[in-house]
Amino acid sequence: MASEPTNLAISPAFTFSASTFQKLHPLEYFRKFASQGVRPDGRLLSSFRPTTVHYGVITTADGSAMVRMGGTTVVCGVKAEVAEPRLHAPDQGYLVPNVELSPICSSAFRPGAPSEQAQVVSEQIHRVLQESKVLDLKELCIEEGKAVWSLWVDVVCVSYDGNICDAALTSVMAALSNVRIRKPTYEEGVVKVAGVDLLDDENSFRLNLARTPLSVSFALLDTDLILLADPNSAEESISQGQIVITLDETGQLCAVSKVGAASSSQQLLKQCIERARERSQELRRIMNQEQ
Repeated sequence: MASEPTNLAISPAFTFSASTFQKLHPLEYFRKFASQGVRPDGRLLSSFRPTTVHYGVITTADGSAMVRMGGTTVVCGVKAEVAEPRLHAPDQGYLVPNVELSPICSSAFRPGAPSEQAQVVSEQIHRVLQESKVLDLKELCIEEGKAVWSLWVDVVCVSYDGNICDAALTSVMAALSNVRIRKPTYEEGVVKVAGVDLLDDENSFRLNLARTPLSVSFALLDTDLILLADPNSAEESISQGQIVITLDETGQLCAVSKVGAASSSQQLLKQCIERARERSQELRRIMNQEQ
């Protein structure tokens, strides 16, 4: 007589590749690395990505620069145009920054109106330039009450992998230091600018930048108070907050901003400022090497 088959309880085993586990559980995937003091890309938690700065990348602009921080690349171009001054500031020109994040740099952005992130970064840069008094706008006056220079500072992100704030502001300051504008003349209500090919100190002028603020950003994982310097896009997506420290060339604070719901202690903020001072000086050395 044949014996009846035995019912076996079989427990299915699931195995995931590292990339699949990262997609399903991004925070836990990161924690496994962070517990060892490193990140998935091999960086230490306090380390910054390789950074390069190149000047004069747009030949049709009055000043330009390209900044690459890891996988994030931005290009900034400055264009000087003659404009009418504001009634309440007849001897002051304009300095108008704008940041563009298009689908070209990342699929996270959509065509059409500027994204909220682009608007926030544009406003942050505008506020830093204004409150830090980077440039005396009176130097942009051609004829008081009649004509002034308007500097359009456009930042275009070519490749996006997080920390657009630091890359954008660095490119803006580099491009402004690269600006050379033809000297104008004002005669009988008409502004004339010589169309010379070779620009020198006699027929053009550079901007006199009073300060050169640069920002240094940190992402924060609130549950374990893990501080991440120069976060990439994957790290930003799992963070609960971000701290941005802006300092000038003397190490003086220009701005401190915090976004997100993550808590931050006074000690943590002090740690960010100390690390930001080191990084700020490193960025300035990189900028000076390329000039």
